[in-house]
This record gives sequence, C-alpha cells and structure tokens, in this order.
Amino acid sequence: MTLTVAAFADERAPARRLAAALGARLAEIEVHEFPDGETMPLAVGPAAEVTVIYRSLDRPNGKLVELLLAADAWRRAGAKRLILVAPYFCYLRQDTVFAPGQPLSRDVIGPLIGRGFDGVVTVQAHLHRTQVLGEALGTQAVNLDAVNALAEALPPYDSPPLIVGPDGESREWVEGWAARLQGCAVALQKIRRGDRSVTVSATSPLPAQGRAVVIVDDVASSGRTLEQAVRLARVAGAATIDVAVAHALMDPAATRRLRRAGARRVISTDSVRHSTNAAHLAPLLAEAVRSLAGLL
Repeated sequence: MTLTVAAFADERAPARRLAAALGARLAEIEVHEFPDGETMPLAVGPAAEVTVIYRSLDRPNGKLVELLLAADAWRRAGAKRLILVAPYFCYLRQDTVFAPGQPLSRDVIGPLIGRGFDGVVTVQAHLHRTQVLGEALGTQAVNLDAVNALAEALPPYDSPPLIVGPDGESREWVEGWAARLQGCAVALQKIRRGDRSVTVSATSPLPAQGRAVVIVDDVASSGRTLEQAVRLARVAGAATIDVAVAHALMDPAATRRLRRAGARRVISTDSVRHSTNAAHLAPLLAEAVRSLAGLL
C-alpha cells in the first residue's frame, strides 16, 4: 500500500517529520489565489492509495475552506483513502448552546470536515460534553493523549512533582499526568467572565511548599488561566514551576507574562507552531495513521 503525506507550505516542517516517521513521500499542496480573493488548492503529484493531509486548525477560518477544497483535489487526483491529521482541531469548545442566540459549532464544523475524510487524527481535542469524537465528526477519528510526549520534554525531577490542572474539567488529564510522573494531582477551580477575564482559585491550600510544580492544560489561548495558576503556586511556596500545554495558541506577550509570573519553563507540543514547542508529535501521529490506514 502506497502512502503520501500532503502539506501546505506553512506546515512543511511538521509534515516532513510525520512523513519520515511513516516512511512516506511528502507532497505539496500549492494554493493559487484569484484576484477576487478566492483560493484554489492544487494537489501536486500523483495521489497514493492512502493520502494523508496534514493541517493543524489553529486560526481556522481561512484554513477550513482551503482544507475542504484540498481534500476534493486529492480525491480527484486518485486518493482511495484520505486521512486528515489535524493535531489541533478547531471549534470543539462550543459543544452545547450556553446562551440563547449562540450556534453549536461542534455540530456545524465537525460533520463538515468529517464528510471530506475517511479518518481524522487529532491530539488532546478540547472535549468536555463530547464522549466520542468520531460521533461528532461522522467519520473514524482518533483523539490522542499528549501526556507522554510532553512529559518526556520536561526535565527529570528529584522527587515526585505536584501536578496542577486549571479547572475541574481537567481532573482526568491531571490524574493521567500524576500517574506518568508519579506525583499527586490537584485541580483548581475556574470562573470565566470573558475571553480574557478568568478567576482561578484553590478549594484548599496547595501542598506546594518546597516542591516542584507542573501546571498542565490542553489549550492556552490568552494565557490568563495559566498565569493565575502560576501565581497561586508561587504564593504556595513552590520550589520550581513548569508549565506544559498541548496546544500553545497564545501570543508572545502571554508567554512572557507566564515567565514573569514565576514559570521556570513553558513547553508545548508542535501541534501549533510556537516558540515553546518542545515535544514532537510525529511518532504518535504516525502510529495512529497506520492504524486508520490498516497498516498495523
């Protein structure tokens, strides 16, 4: 069975790592822009039996149209099985209608992408009320856990660290981290008042005095939640504070705030290109692709 990884120019580096992990050819997706602003992705080269399109969906609005058109282009070029590798998957946070007048974006964007692909691979999807990602997309889907990749990028600790999650919904992931690093887990409480206005608190004093603390989260966008968590750990007497996030969507100013607040280091996976990238996901993604493609 032949295998090709197709990539847009701005994500050539992580796509090349995935192609190398799969032993696959790397193909280009060229994008032609018409004078009126419409774009036309072009599948360059012959399709393989299994064609993998690599496209992380941060800053997604412009990417979505080009991704759907690229999927059609590769189908017409001869791809028999089409798999999307989207290490960050967009529009999953709105998985219910929280207030009148809001859309349910999961049920709009998920099936729209799912119809174009025979399988989807993503990492640490931002799921709370969605139990099975494939049901939301309407196609086979693999949602990978980034704990091991991130943990391997952290330094060794002299004693088991305290693992801190930003809210109650993070508890399951935090407990996975605690098992991986042989530490104990604490989940904070978060009240969100707006995109950049949150309050983070502890239900009881953090047992952080003199200890290494690792604050973990799946997505960092404004960085305000993590910043408050770092400050809480510092006030509680943490010896060191490291921050590990699966998807770093925050701007450079947010990263600087985390360090000023007391974070010794801030790391992320390469799901989204960012200055904090320390954990490469290619081996993990490749294994999931092989499974979806029937190569295991």
